[in-house]
Order: sequence, then C-alpha cells, then structure tokens
Amino acid sequence: MNLPEILSKYSTNERNQALSLLLSADSVKLHVENVSGSVMSFYIASQVLNNKGSHIIIMPDKEKAAYILNDLQHLCGEKVTPSFFPESYKVAYHPEAVDNANVTMRAEVLALLNSRQQKKLIVTYPEAIAEKVISRDVLKKNTLVVERNQDYSIEFINEILMDYEFERVDYVYEPGQYSIRGGIMDIFSFSNDFPYRLEFFGDEVDSIRSFNPADQLSIDQIQKIE
Repeated sequence: MNLPEILSKYSTNERNQALSLLLSADSVKLHVENVSGSVMSFYIASQVLNNKGSHIIIMPDKEKAAYILNDLQHLCGEKVTPSFFPESYKVAYHPEAVDNANVTMRAEVLALLNSRQQKKLIVTYPEAIAEKVISRDVLKKNTLVVERNQDYSIEFINEILMDYEFERVDYVYEPGQYSIRGGIMDIFSFSNDFPYRLEFFGDEVDSIRSFNPADQLSIDQIQKIE
C-alpha cells in the first residue's frame, strides 16, 4: 500500500471526518491525544487536502517542525507545497548572527501570504513567529519589481539595492548580494533560492534568468522578478 492509498484510508476514517466537522466550526479549540509517530501528519495532510483555506502548523520547537514538514512534503505531494517559516538567526535573538538562508525562507513565506494563492500550508515554531515582521504595506513599498523589455537603468537599480543594504561584490554567492559587470547585473534576492542575472541593452532589460552561482549555468528564463 502506497502513501496516497494510506492517506485515502485516513480521509475516510470516522475520527478524521469528525475532526473535519469540528474544525469547520468558528472559534473552535480542540485537544487531540493518544497520537504517536507520524499519525498526526496523516491527519493534518488529510485536513489540508480535503478542506478549503490556508493552514499554519505551529510545532513546539524547530526540530519537531522540520520533522512534520518532511512528512507533509511526502504526503501532500504536488497538490499543496508546505512552506517552512524559520527564525532569522543562527543563535536566537542575536542580530549579528543572521542566517541568510533562513531570511530567504521567511521572505518566501511573506511573499506567499501576500499572493492570491488559494491554499497555503505553513509549518513553523514559537521562536519564529515571535520574531517581528514588516507589514504588508511596507513589504509592498520596499519590493523592487523588474520586468523584461522595460527601461530601468543599471544606475537606478544600483541605488535601490544600496538603499536596501545589499552588498556589492565581484561574484554573488549568497542572498543579499549583487554585482555589476558592464551591462550585466547579478542579484541574489532574499525571495528566491537562486540569483538572477539581468542583461541590459542600453537602459532596457533585455534578458532575465536565474542561474546557479556554483557553475554560473542558467536555470530558467524569467519575464518578471521581485
């Protein structure tokens, strides 16, 4: 029996259907006990796949959050992609020890929440949600949108990135960096796993593509980036 078949069994389980009915009520508080192993993951996946709306799963700590995230990635498949919302710091509440990879994941979740995607699944833990985030209006105001075949100029984007405290380097290798070489600008955004390469023809953005910073090979052609 494969995972979809097992999940289907849970979806038609009497207790799971009762749980769905209770969760459909307003302002309901439930306490579920006597659940061990990955059983809770099956219940959560079933609720997410069979019910409308978005879901946020708050686990007691980062380790348990990562564990259930792994379960949900396997159970939900391509129907709903779970997102992880971690804290920004390598050491809790130490601003000097920011983890750029975590900042990227937080930015991706904030962008997801700001999108029109109908169903969202976010896994997190207390330290992560205790950390303050900017408001939706401030996020929108401080988001730079660059579209192919539009005029921007390298100087303009350079000024914006400096205002956003991006670091100018020879070659980008982590989020928060950018480089300029002639009519080519590389930007490693906090909202994407790979950096972007913008090629200019005068002031017009002639090409946008993502690339692997390790071997500099292109990954995707892109029409618009944020």
